[in-house]
Amino acid sequence: MRDIAPGLLAWRAAGTAFAVATVVHTWRSAPRRPGAAMAVNEHGEVLGSVSGGCVEGAVYAAAQEVIQTRKAQTQVYGVSDGDALEAGLTCGGTIEITVQPDTAMPGLDAWLSDLAEGRPVAVASVPGAHLVIRPDGDVTGTLGDAELDRSAAQQAAGMLAQGRTGMVQSCGREVFVQSWATPPRMIVFGAIDFAAAVARIGTFLGYHVTVCDARAVFATPARFPEADEVVVEWPHRYLERTVVDERTVLCVLTHDPKFDVPLLQVALHTPARYIGAMGSRRTCEDRLARLRELGVTEEALSRLRAPIGLDLGARTPEETAVAIAAEIVASTWGGSGTPLRDLSDPIHAS
Repeated sequence: MRDIAPGLLAWRAAGTAFAVATVVHTWRSAPRRPGAAMAVNEHGEVLGSVSGGCVEGAVYAAAQEVIQTRKAQTQVYGVSDGDALEAGLTCGGTIEITVQPDTAMPGLDAWLSDLAEGRPVAVASVPGAHLVIRPDGDVTGTLGDAELDRSAAQQAAGMLAQGRTGMVQSCGREVFVQSWATPPRMIVFGAIDFAAAVARIGTFLGYHVTVCDARAVFATPARFPEADEVVVEWPHRYLERTVVDERTVLCVLTHDPKFDVPLLQVALHTPARYIGAMGSRRTCEDRLARLRELGVTEEALSRLRAPIGLDLGARTPEETAVAIAAEIVASTWGGSGTPLRDLSDPIHAS
């Protein structure tokens, strides 16, 4: 939804009617996760996707009907349905989608602005009604019942803090909660050509990217135009003072012990989700030895992915960035990095 928010705001400003289709439930190998959204306006224009192409045609038709009737719909598509193959969901999964007109979304402009500008917000919804929850405790809208509003708002606040989206049970009813937390951070240490490529792919993946290096001549915005910020500071000092949480990924690309060792000594004691460091086998072994001498435990060292990235045979900075990004994605979602043709498990894990 965040990616289509600017387009929806433009439609609102132009007075264009539209409907939004949102994935609220998935089973088995569903192509998109809950929260994926697609919008259709009265002129037939489309933003976003709910299935990567599988059922877009059927959802498009449903959205056009909702625009005309101004009444929400719930649709389920899956291989068990008689119309599933006609709709196009041949991947073996099932998805439930709600389609709602823009008129059924009170306060829509405000929370679309939150999304477009990267502010955290959660929306709890039942068909035809929405509740908007913000981190400061502000709650607007209603689900039609005061006790349901109170319960759903509490659950949504907790999910927003964790950046989670999904269906919850509240007061005996199913409530779909979408939460949009601030983008996760990627901090890239080392202002080298590999760092520029990693910064680009980090931005593409939706991270807020920071490049940090102690050398002012190399750490410049001109060399890293796609980074959100460039910091000139000793890496370990910057890491000690900046915010690192369970969604943060740290990419150490300097492969210079005077930078790497004090930096990793700090990094391995943060809650960062991913910590990777570049270097040859010899460099990595020397780095581990230095860290052990400083008292870093084996348990902490086991978190370090070095050499960084998956074995893709990468040579160029861009190829190396793909290998690093692939390892980050695999570590995030529990992927093995094995070619899909060699596996029999569902492609889209639960």
